[in-house]
Amino acid sequence: KLGVYPRDVTIPVVGGHAGITILPLLSQAHPPLQMGEEEAAKLTARIQEAGTEVVTAKNGAGSATLSMAAAAARFSVACLRAQAGEDGVVECAYVESSLIPGIPFFASRVRLGSKGVSEVIAVGEMNTAEEKSLAALKEELVGSIQKGVEFVKKQPAK
Repeated sequence: KLGVYPRDVTIPVVGGHAGITILPLLSQAHPPLQMGEEEAAKLTARIQEAGTEVVTAKNGAGSATLSMAAAAARFSVACLRAQAGEDGVVECAYVESSLIPGIPFFASRVRLGSKGVSEVIAVGEMNTAEEKSLAALKEELVGSIQKGVEFVKKQPAK
């Protein structure tokens, strides 16, 4: 429909891990995607609910395990490439950062080096819809982070 193979498209996905906290930056796609605002909004919503879509397709009898496994494999290979000395390895990762004031953990593009994350890359320019989505996700993402921090605090020391 868009005239490109999905494997040839790179879209940074920033924010969090669920629902509206997932923010695909379609305006930063490479190669550039040619679509109107309505089509971009529908694609963004579909990306945000992809895990739910998989569970629904499986009639509740499973989750998006293979999608998570594929992402883990891709990230693992990227880490190994960087550890082996390859320059310019960039992937999206959910890391502690100060990119967005008031949000201590945020998924963004990171540059990987031989010792792990060597740079957290700025989000970059966003279109108006993406800026609104970023503003809308903040409260939910901060709440999710707080729940995670509280969970960790409750764990026994090892």
